[in-house]
Amino acid sequence: MRINLQMRGKFFPQRLFSLGDALVLLVIATAIFGVVSTSNQWRAEFHPATEIDLSAWALPKYTMLSAARGLIAYLISLSFTICVGYIGAKSRLGERLILPALDVLQTIPVLGFLPGLVLGLISLFPNTNMGLELAAILMIVTSQVWNMTFSFYSSVKSIPEEMSEAATMMGLSWYQRLLRLELPFSAVNLAWNSLLSMAGGWFFLTVCEAFTLGDRQFRLPGIGSYMAVAISEGNRTAMALGVAAMTALIIVMDFVIWRPILAWVRRYRIEDVPGAEPIEPLVQMAIRDSRIVRFLKTSFRERRTRKQRKVLDREQARGLGAFQEPLEILSGPKARRLYRSRWWNRIAVFLILTVLGAFLGWGGARLFEILSTLSRGEWTLLLRNTVWTWIRVMLAVVLSTLWAVPVGIWIGTSPRRIRVAQPVIQVLASFPAPMLFPVALFVLFRLGFNFDWASMVLMLLGVQWYVLFNALAGALRIPQELDFALRLMEVPRWERWKTLYLPCVFPSLVTGWVMATGGAWNASIVAEYMVFQGRLYQTGGLGATLTVAAANADFRMLAASLTMMVGVVIAFNRFVWAPIYREAQTRYRMDA
Repeated sequence: MRINLQMRGKFFPQRLFSLGDALVLLVIATAIFGVVSTSNQWRAEFHPATEIDLSAWALPKYTMLSAARGLIAYLISLSFTICVGYIGAKSRLGERLILPALDVLQTIPVLGFLPGLVLGLISLFPNTNMGLELAAILMIVTSQVWNMTFSFYSSVKSIPEEMSEAATMMGLSWYQRLLRLELPFSAVNLAWNSLLSMAGGWFFLTVCEAFTLGDRQFRLPGIGSYMAVAISEGNRTAMALGVAAMTALIIVMDFVIWRPILAWVRRYRIEDVPGAEPIEPLVQMAIRDSRIVRFLKTSFRERRTRKQRKVLDREQARGLGAFQEPLEILSGPKARRLYRSRWWNRIAVFLILTVLGAFLGWGGARLFEILSTLSRGEWTLLLRNTVWTWIRVMLAVVLSTLWAVPVGIWIGTSPRRIRVAQPVIQVLASFPAPMLFPVALFVLFRLGFNFDWASMVLMLLGVQWYVLFNALAGALRIPQELDFALRLMEVPRWERWKTLYLPCVFPSLVTGWVMATGGAWNASIVAEYMVFQGRLYQTGGLGATLTVAAANADFRMLAASLTMMVGVVIAFNRFVWAPIYREAQTRYRMDA
């Protein structure tokens, strides 16, 4: 092979500049422009309410700034997911602490984090936009991270027993198990839920980049604030331009990032019979043909080889080689230090839990003082609004399940259908539904819906993708040899669905239900209170109460609404989703 490559380079010279090189240079130039624009925006003088230019020429810069915030937020979310999800899946103490905390945090909508993040970070960076930028990014994180964390936790807990036993017999360390077993096993679910989490970040982009807190308005330059201003002013041309720019951003990110990632993670499907693989994304083919990428790969491999050779020479010079480190750990002063470090770790954990408990106790006491100031009528109003929002949430999840589960399984069981439908689904799911709310309301009002029911349909537009993507991710993990066997035995289609498809999809579907429920509660702050064609539409619901309280800086009602929402969702998770989770992790495990 080496001779053939040399002859090819000698007699058939390669092109000096290929399509892959152009693509790599374009990505590098775009990244440099994004970093420079973002850093300039962060270091700029503090302007809480930036004037938004609704012209088409301002859209490229606004789109770039929003894309930078979304990508930074995703990297933070991914790091949090791997660390916290792994601890929750591997440690009983961590599971007892992390899962309740995640239950609480994922139920708090973006507006619940808004006052603390904005006021706290602005006070830390009073002279520049850094505090406001960080607040916007962290608010985007709160709309992304919980779905990814629950997905990774569920995947790690669902690893078949024989795989775990094989890793134990091989003597893999926790780090090797993470890289060789747990991350590959969860790659499919994590990739699809990452795409869905990015869509969740785009969903609340208008809230994160343009919001009102009391008598103060905050706006950051971005496509979310562009659309918020265009909708409030009723500028249809600007709204159309914003939708077009958002569509272009999603298509570019899908083409450059998500298609290669989703094609790459398909290699980690659990199947004994090799199935038909999808066509390799064009980006991967172009980059593989790039001389720049080949040069960087060669340089990296040579550097890694030199480093490994130095380590091997050093170990051989020591005499004992690779067995020296285990011997030093098992005996001698290093073992005594390791033993003492365990006691220090226990003391450190005890101190951390004590401080955390004291802080939570103080926060609970302060919250009780605030809630005690509400009258009985206000609590009655909150309870009635909670019931109405709960009804809309359940209807949105049920309607999503009725169409998304069959469609997800139907698409996921055919490589050809995946190739056709995947790009369309990714674009539709990634598009922020609030930007389509004006169009949806116009159609719903023409059909005779009032805003009470229209708000439920608006929730459905955002949460249906949680169910569809998790159903599709579960369908990708259906063992093809079992499907082939049932087809050869001419088992009826409904029997295949009942005995194979639905049981295989069920663990992923539970995660989709939990995320859809939490997403519907969060989406209520946008769906139950909005301005359309210069008129305010508001329905009875907890989301509308939260939005009004945040806009008026009514921290009493804001705290009470958040407490009510968190309490209802946690109770529902404990008494409904927790038993279903246990059923999915035991009865529906993919064990041989």
